[in-house]
Amino acid sequence: MIRKLYRFVLGVLRFIGRSIGFFARGMIYLLVALMFGVFVAIFMHPAPQVPQGAALVLRPTGTIVEQAVLDEPFALLRAGGVSAGRVVLSEQLEAIRAAAGDERIAALVIETDRLQGAGLSKLSELREAIAAFKASGKPVLARGDHYDQAQYYLATVADEVHLAPDGFVLIRGLARYGMYFKDALDRLGIKVRVFRVGEYKSFAEPFTRNDMSEEDRASSRDLLEGLWTQLRDAVASSRKLTPDAVDAYVNGYRDVLAAASGDAAQAALDARLVDRLSTRDQWRALLMERVGRDSAGKDFRQIEADAYLEAVRRARPAVSDRIAVIVAQGTIIDGEEPAGVVAGDTYARLIREAREDDAVKAVLLRIDSPGGSAFASELIRRELELTRQAGKPVVASMSSVAASGGYWIAAGADEIWAAPATLTGSIGIFALFPEIDEPLKRLGISVDGVATSPLAASFDPRRPLDPAAAEAMQLGIEHGYRRFLDTVAKSRRMSVADVDKVARGRVWTGQAAAGLGLVDQVGGLDAALAATARRAGLSDYEVVWPEAIESIEQRLMRRLIGLAGKVEALQGFDQGAASPLGATLADMQRGARELTRWNDPQHRYVHCLCESP
Repeated sequence: MIRKLYRFVLGVLRFIGRSIGFFARGMIYLLVALMFGVFVAIFMHPAPQVPQGAALVLRPTGTIVEQAVLDEPFALLRAGGVSAGRVVLSEQLEAIRAAAGDERIAALVIETDRLQGAGLSKLSELREAIAAFKASGKPVLARGDHYDQAQYYLATVADEVHLAPDGFVLIRGLARYGMYFKDALDRLGIKVRVFRVGEYKSFAEPFTRNDMSEEDRASSRDLLEGLWTQLRDAVASSRKLTPDAVDAYVNGYRDVLAAASGDAAQAALDARLVDRLSTRDQWRALLMERVGRDSAGKDFRQIEADAYLEAVRRARPAVSDRIAVIVAQGTIIDGEEPAGVVAGDTYARLIREAREDDAVKAVLLRIDSPGGSAFASELIRRELELTRQAGKPVVASMSSVAASGGYWIAAGADEIWAAPATLTGSIGIFALFPEIDEPLKRLGISVDGVATSPLAASFDPRRPLDPAAAEAMQLGIEHGYRRFLDTVAKSRRMSVADVDKVARGRVWTGQAAAGLGLVDQVGGLDAALAATARRAGLSDYEVVWPEAIESIEQRLMRRLIGLAGKVEALQGFDQGAASPLGATLADMQRGARELTRWNDPQHRYVHCLCESP
């Protein structure tokens, strides 16, 4: 009896084991099949078809950037698996440029509701590309449920601008306000020692002052007024208004709204900022009338910009000569890092690989960086110089920001291009050293010990900075500034004295920098690319975009995130604007995170406290 029971239990266990094994194998096979299906769907899908007479739809979702960066997995988890949208500027420009000469494309449609942000220079480049599209004789139509300043600036380049009947046009002008921490640091007993050269080098002022210095105030006012003039005049020209009319709308918005009985959409229509008020269904019906219906007869004939670009690229014949566009986006730091920051060793390697690649005939460095490590900046500049010495032309193209360390690396190029609204210059250098001995004393914590020399323990933040060490720091900073001036002077064929007059940490617009001799030409990415080709003697070439190497897992995740982003867009996903408090806390968190990444071996930084509006 016991033996029969034992056999029965053993049989049951074997059956369960075989069932589990079968189930496990089935799950493995299913997972492999699923992964294979995903691989085929992402990497091996057929090229999109471009309908004859279609409208190219420009519907940017998220922030316009120079280079898409994979979010960290933990950041994605905190965000609930949703990746913030990023629109690559160069891809949008390429699609618009191709569509202008494509007889299959009959019009361009711009919808701005999901655009969350972009530097003024990036939007200006998009506007220029759209204006060139218009010059081909094809119409451009734009609509938004509402317009913030960036969205409206982009939309105004269209022939016809629509707004939702319950929408608004919010043009606010430009401002720069920051938080200052001196009183808070004093209460905590924390001292921040600052070593700098240049009265306009304002990055450290939040740690040493309670307000904006007069030098920073004057420089910021000139900078913002120059940028506002560019934005306002472009809007006025596109809308066939006077600049004074735009100023009147911005400065007297309350009165304008009162005159329309609080109806913001009607106020915008009355001010001739928009052409028509239309609901979403009216807009779709208008496009079906202007462009024609799709094959199903339920929508207008259209193709999205990313799908169109894929179709165009697949049909393009291969060529042997290449121009390598290396995007330097983010803070400049020392060492090796993936895309997202400008790591000195990583970018030196990318430039060196381009130099040693026989197929690459020239290098275009696209800069969108406020600077960072002086050591890493010089490492990158030197590799560019070696590339020029090897006989390959190097051109620098400045995006929204190319200041301080961003300008330092540009000095390694044969030719520098900047957009009119680029923030550049900020030729200066500084170092920060915190002293936390007082807070430790308040907590009853003492610091004591021995050293073989005064310098051995001089840079311990738990102890007051030794006066000799402080003097040595300042001497090093002054030497670094002279090195910066000398580097720029040689690159720009200017005297050191003339460079110093426009340096001292002051930030300039690209338009102003061109007049001061810091920039050769004013223009965007396309113009800089054409200049690079001319220098290399190329008429037919392929543009390649070297990036920091990603693992297979990262690359797959990026493609999956991109696919998910398209699904979200189709479902009408809208992240929405952050609250003012949330935006402020996010700015503080982002600033603290950036400071923790600063790793210059000599603690010398060429960074500007600047951000393109």
